[in-house]
Amino acid sequence: MGRYAYVNGAFVRHGDACVHIEDRGYQLADAVYEVWALFDGKLADPEGHFARLERSLGELKIAMPMSRAALTIVLREAVRRNRVREGLLYLQVGRGVAPRNHAFPDGDVPPSVVITVSATDRAATEAKAAKGVAVITTPENRWGRCDIKTVGLLPNAMAKQAAKERGAVEAWFVDELGFVTEGASSNAWIVDGEGRLRTRDTNANILRGVTRFTLLDVLREEGMEVDERPFTPAEAKAAKEAFITGAGSLVLPVIKVDGHPVGNGAVGPIAMKLRRLYIERARATAI
Repeated sequence: MGRYAYVNGAFVRHGDACVHIEDRGYQLADAVYEVWALFDGKLADPEGHFARLERSLGELKIAMPMSRAALTIVLREAVRRNRVREGLLYLQVGRGVAPRNHAFPDGDVPPSVVITVSATDRAATEAKAAKGVAVITTPENRWGRCDIKTVGLLPNAMAKQAAKERGAVEAWFVDELGFVTEGASSNAWIVDGEGRLRTRDTNANILRGVTRFTLLDVLREEGMEVDERPFTPAEAKAAKEAFITGAGSLVLPVIKVDGHPVGNGAVGPIAMKLRRLYIERARATAI
């Protein structure tokens, strides 16, 4: 069966999907995006993703392309047409099409909307989690508004490529004070030497991860405390466990940082427990 994409009001075959050459998202990265994990053909963490989408658009003064209810219908239809049960849905909303100019266009320009859906091999991702992954660190070189989920991801892409070339799956950015901010496409966590869960607070220049937010709620229900405080690469290497969170990775154990083993170099019990608890919550609350 062929794949389908949604582009500015119409569902088209994936191979035929295209955007205008003066779409501002294409020319100026003047757009935001969201990625939903799909469980059983349903959208995980719906409230968190919709709220972050609306916030990102508001920060950039881009209008919502339609109501949340209408957008939900379109997103579900995209999943249905692609017949994906386990996977990812990508939504991009941009300022629209206008003659190229750095300043925002005058007048009423309709926002651009693109949706794609892809399948995920859950057995493969579970096997990956059971084995654990490696991350590298890299100097923070992104703009000062990483709290907005824009499509301006060149530093992230370059960091991911550097990780790939070193046999890792993720790169952790490190700020000028020597603290880990977040991953190129994930939030960073450790279980420190005293057994405390630690992750950077969102008052810093990091993305307000939806998976991170849901996991914090799960931790509260489990009575597990979290210290929202930054950590250094050295602390990560000396930690008992480490992991990353995101719509694509869910909760993914990290066993190496810059080639140094974390803990005993094997996947730890806390990360795997939290992965299970998060997936259970995500499946139960997906829409």
